[in-house]
Amino acid sequence: MGINLTQKEKMLLQDQANHEKICIQKYNNYANQTQDPQLKQLLLTYAQEEQEHLNTLNQIMGGTVPNIQQPGQQQSQLGQQAQQKDQQTQQVEQKAQQDQQYSQQTQQQIAKAQQQQTQQSQEQQGQQTQEQMGQQQSSSQAGLAGQKEKDLLTDLLMTEKYMSDTYDTAIFEFTDSNVRQVLNHIQKEDQQHGEGIFNYMQSHGMYNPQ
Repeated sequence: MGINLTQKEKMLLQDQANHEKICIQKYNNYANQTQDPQLKQLLLTYAQEEQEHLNTLNQIMGGTVPNIQQPGQQQSQLGQQAQQKDQQTQQVEQKAQQDQQYSQQTQQQIAKAQQQQTQQSQEQQGQQTQEQMGQQQSSSQAGLAGQKEKDLLTDLLMTEKYMSDTYDTAIFEFTDSNVRQVLNHIQKEDQQHGEGIFNYMQSHGMYNPQ
């Protein structure tokens, strides 16, 4: 389906394409920096979807509107994709809960071991002190990693909020209803990305609204 775009519409599409490029770069870079395999996979998945958004924008700028909003099989496929994303988000949340449970069990085991070690010899107590120092260092390193991931995710969440706002403005400027539907579909996926990031942050105690 061909379409003739106005100069203003072309400018808006180019702006959104530039935003998508930055978003893709962020997701890929941050995925390489995280230590959590589940989070890494989530960010890489979002990076791929943002790449698909960019491809769609380039297609529209080339004068062709993809038929992603047609009813029937394509609409069903979009629904299935949405369900898959929800399942991925649920898996991340379940993994977070499992990690928290494992951490609590580990802390209980450490506390019990420390109580038993207080009855051992002076030499064993010295070894215990060294082990505790190592655990504290590991805990400190984990804390730094968690703070870094929080900062990265906060930046991504702000980016997705901005992207959604700019799509909201662009949608109202297009005369072709099919283009509006395509941009609305992209905006909805960006909002789903933001929801996935929010859910991960909340489940890991990273989201503390003031």
